[in-house]
Amino acid sequence: MDLIKKQIHMNQWKGNVTTQITLDDDFIVPDTMDDMEQVMLDTGEIQIETVKNQGDKVAIKGRLEFQVLYRKERGGLQTLGGSIPFEETVNVPDLEEKDYVGITWMLEDLNTDMIHSRKLGVQAIITLQVRIEALREVEAAVDVVPGSLDSGGAAGTGSGPSLGRADALEDSAAGPLQAETLKRRINAAAIAVRRKDTYRIKEELSLNGGKPNIGQLLWREMKLRDVSAKPLDGSLHLEGELTIFVIYSPEDENMPAQWMEETLPFSGELEMSDVKEDMIPMITVRLSHRDLEAKPDYDGEMREMDAEAVLELDIKLYEEQEVELLSDMYSNGAEIELECQDAAFDQILTRNVCKTKVTEKVSLPQDARILQICHSEGAVKLDEVEVAEDSLQIDGVLEVVLLYLTSDDAAPVQSFVEQLPFHCSAEARGIREDSVYQLDAGLEQLGAVMMGGDMVEVKAVITLDFLVLQPVTEPIITGACVKPMDMKKFQELPGIVGYIVQPGDSLWAVAKKFHTTVGNIITTNELADDQVKEGQRLLLVKEIVQGS
Repeated sequence: MDLIKKQIHMNQWKGNVTTQITLDDDFIVPDTMDDMEQVMLDTGEIQIETVKNQGDKVAIKGRLEFQVLYRKERGGLQTLGGSIPFEETVNVPDLEEKDYVGITWMLEDLNTDMIHSRKLGVQAIITLQVRIEALREVEAAVDVVPGSLDSGGAAGTGSGPSLGRADALEDSAAGPLQAETLKRRINAAAIAVRRKDTYRIKEELSLNGGKPNIGQLLWREMKLRDVSAKPLDGSLHLEGELTIFVIYSPEDENMPAQWMEETLPFSGELEMSDVKEDMIPMITVRLSHRDLEAKPDYDGEMREMDAEAVLELDIKLYEEQEVELLSDMYSNGAEIELECQDAAFDQILTRNVCKTKVTEKVSLPQDARILQICHSEGAVKLDEVEVAEDSLQIDGVLEVVLLYLTSDDAAPVQSFVEQLPFHCSAEARGIREDSVYQLDAGLEQLGAVMMGGDMVEVKAVITLDFLVLQPVTEPIITGACVKPMDMKKFQELPGIVGYIVQPGDSLWAVAKKFHTTVGNIITTNELADDQVKEGQRLLLVKEIVQGS
């Protein structure tokens, strides 16, 4: 017997493996730089260089790049930077060579402490998460040859099964036969687009009229906020904000350090011919490169800066496919043996963005009178994510760094770090313990306002972007063969029988068991459709179909 088969693209999430690594190193202040008095600010970025599958392990190589802004013993500010390389091998059970391996990472903690005025100690904790997905092509039967359906059958619509009759199946012994077919529709999530891409931002910044000329850039900081990526037909639309914070020493050495803060909105499209608007996105956007350089303006004065940022996009676009599969078949003129196997894939349960507000009052250390908040920056860190009824319960902290001016002439610039806890109940209907999810946390808004004295009110909006997938295993038919009917078994069945519908019965199962057809049962019992209820009485008439 020939089956009509279809190649089905299956995407199966195999799981996550999470590991933490600790970095600890000391750095000597170069001879060309001044002694340290106090570390004011620090920042760190993780750069992943290579990811390699090695049997049932994944080898990850990267580095931590850090910078610190410190106050010099004789006054003034200076920046020290460096990097710490790392290599980590992660055990991944059941990893196959053809599996897709994705890496996400988080700088959980960064401590930069003075050991003494010429040595800096750097400690960091990095969380690495390895995501494994299997991409498989499954050949499943969707019909039989020639595959025509009897118009008297109940051709199914919607997501339920459909019943029909396939005519003229060749049996080597008896010639053309008829077969009853049962079909069903399933929804499968397939990754339609997976790629990495980059988006460049170039802007020119100018100092406002009240700021002195730039002597030297001491501190450069770039962060992304409120970033969104939306698929369109033939392109990917990207928009968000790039926040820039700069501390610089003026040309006049007698003037104190200055700062400037700008928010640059950006919007643009990446051309992608295979992208469709109805695809479901799960896109991670990171800053992979940032650069800020001072330059002279048209008058030759150092009052402008060129800002350049490169955004790295890890793009996954899912497409929901509705596939009609052949569920079962039999013939009243022959024995049909089916070859079956299980196919594992994912279904999309929900795609959602949850936003939660954080409002807290914090008290700054008050060794001297606080004059002004210069800058606020934050990082979202997730502590625990639990699956609850129709929801994800997410707990974490917003780590806020505040830079402020004081009346202390010896230490006019100070910094303060505070961790603000948050909780979010994100709606995820249908989620179960065996569901899998991808979760990205971001910061949409952040502001800090002086309330008087040493009190500062911090307000923020945190975004939690997630996709929930449900692993599913479905039986599929991969082959069938026709054998002559067992006439002894057929003759033992009663020609006419009264039957009471049992719990869990379907008209298909009853027809197959008693060697008749769904159409005959509907006609004989004058039923409106193929739906039956427990306890319903049916008259069943056995039939045999001879090859013509």
